[in-house]
Amino acid sequence: MTQVSGTAKPTTHSGDLLDDVRESAKVGQHAVAEALRLFRQTVDEAVPDAVQPLRNKIVDAAIELADQLVAAQYQFNRNLVRSADRALSKSDGEDE
Repeated sequence: MTQVSGTAKPTTHSGDLLDDVRESAKVGQHAVAEALRLFRQTVDEAVPDAVQPLRNKIVDAAIELADQLVAAQYQFNRNLVRSADRALSKSDGEDE
């Protein structure tokens, strides 16, 4: 019976960590979306309608940048969770 609670412990720690990382990623994605919205608004106000192709190019570049940043954040979070899960599993294995 002690063995069952010992195996549940890493799942709880890594599960909590995974939930925290997911929430952090979600907050980061919302922040990126809001930053893009504000950037688009600023570009629309600053660049005249006569140069619409330039406006589109600038906004498209910003969207590409944001996409790359979100992808990098996602990869970082995945690596973080994997490393933490391994560390927690080793730590709990040593405690037994």
